[in-house]
Amino acid sequence: MAERRAFAQKISRTVAAEVRKQIAGQYGGSPQLFKNLNVGTTTSNTVPLTEAVEPVDFEEYLITHPPIVESGPLRDLIEFPPDDIEVIYTPRECRTVAQAVPEEGDTDPHVRDCVRSYTEDWAVVNRKYHKLGTGFNPNTLDKQKERQKGLPKQVFEADEMPDHSSYQDDQDDLKRRSMSIDDTPRGSWACSIFDLKNSLPDALLPHLLDRAPNEEIDRHNEEQRKANRHRELFALHPALDEEEPIERHCVPEVPKEHFGQRLLVKCLSLKFEIEIEPIFASLALYDVKEKKKISENFFFDLNSEQTKGMLRPHIQTAAISTLARSAIFSITYPSQDVFLVIKLEKVLQQGDIGECAEPYMVFKESDAAKNKEKLEKLRSQSEQFCQRLGRYRMPFAWTAIHLMNIVNSAGSLERDTELEMSLSERKGSWSERRNSSIMGRRSLERTTSGDESCSLTGFRPATLTITNFFKQEGDRLSDEDLYKFLADMRRPSSVLRRLRPITAQLKLDISPAPENPHYCLTPDLLQVKPYPDSRVRPTREILEFPARDVYVPNTTYRKLSHFPIAD
Repeated sequence: MAERRAFAQKISRTVAAEVRKQIAGQYGGSPQLFKNLNVGTTTSNTVPLTEAVEPVDFEEYLITHPPIVESGPLRDLIEFPPDDIEVIYTPRECRTVAQAVPEEGDTDPHVRDCVRSYTEDWAVVNRKYHKLGTGFNPNTLDKQKERQKGLPKQVFEADEMPDHSSYQDDQDDLKRRSMSIDDTPRGSWACSIFDLKNSLPDALLPHLLDRAPNEEIDRHNEEQRKANRHRELFALHPALDEEEPIERHCVPEVPKEHFGQRLLVKCLSLKFEIEIEPIFASLALYDVKEKKKISENFFFDLNSEQTKGMLRPHIQTAAISTLARSAIFSITYPSQDVFLVIKLEKVLQQGDIGECAEPYMVFKESDAAKNKEKLEKLRSQSEQFCQRLGRYRMPFAWTAIHLMNIVNSAGSLERDTELEMSLSERKGSWSERRNSSIMGRRSLERTTSGDESCSLTGFRPATLTITNFFKQEGDRLSDEDLYKFLADMRRPSSVLRRLRPITAQLKLDISPAPENPHYCLTPDLLQVKPYPDSRVRPTREILEFPARDVYVPNTTYRKLSHFPIAD
């Protein structure tokens, strides 16, 4: 074995990892212990390596160690401007007569603070120098479109389509010229004269050889550059793609309550072939494509006073909100798949639904005198059920309206238009009737695409007369069955033919909702301004259940009450 050289014998064979382990075991791996070791102090306490280190208080460090700023022209770039932030308190607008707040009581202080956030004024923070920061981007899409208004459209030669007639004339002219030039020898005096005669003179440059001072020329050129120049010329150029995305903060708008496109539905009348008991109705919106119910139910009562008297033992003093016969629906995502579903209910009685609905499908109004005794017997039975079970309901019938068909049809008709909608047993199509001297019918079936933009704000008011309802099959109409029926309503199908119709007449008035309707109640039954008289029959705002998420803050307090449900 070869002997080791002299300098190799002095090299330490200790591994660096062993040295770190030895020092960590001796001093606990704490930097503070190394400091104490350097100043000559020893301690026997060791700090485990797994102990969490307390983070540095950044604000306190800045206060105790202020940066040293030298006075100079760039000092304003280092210091925070004291007049940058301005806080302005803006009064919160309340669209209701009374504030939507819970009742005062022994509530938790935290709950009171949360409720106060719905009534306090808005604190608007304005930043004076926000436009000078990197997070500000003035080239938004809306501003770009606003800047481009009024600019002349630039047309280049490459974009112009050549005129075939003028192009052919130019070709013929070139042929004639080439023939004439070929007849003369190239470079001769005659050829030069021919070229001069056929060439066009160049435009003369005025004052080209005039003597002018350089300052005058620069001033003239500057005036011409500024003439008709856009004041934000460089902002017209689209922003370049950034290699690293930067979060840009835009100034938000003051939060406000969200509303979609609003639709006003007035319930005018509901009549059957026979009138033997009270019938109750409800409206709701459904989206077939999303398979969701997109509004709460609106219950309305169109019974006569004589028929309402059958329920007098069970009805106390009725609130004014229960007398509403018109409703305002909000639709955030209107589409070709939205249906207005109408459901009818009656007082609970003995027997299944088929037996209860049989008189409405058998007896006709024209045979009322002939079947007087039978109708009186049915009316007396209904009075007994109303006295015993007047507080309970059972499903009776239903129908649906393809909303966008009505909106599109009403927009193409005259203003004084009445639409009669019926469900034919054979074709299952919608039909229309104009209220004019010439009564005609035409189909309202429209081939519409779900990608088309749907608007509920520009159509003309229309009065609908619905003449047929479907008898309720079973104790309950499930949502899955309802979506299948609604999908079949858009095309002829054998599924609807199996449902038994009930003849009735329901009149509805559908129109765009006004911006500030009078005598309106919110879904929480609060009066909306203006509300001059509290004794007038109100209009109800129906709470929307959007088909997709709506990202807006909750700016109003809403109490979700739980009412007991009778078994």
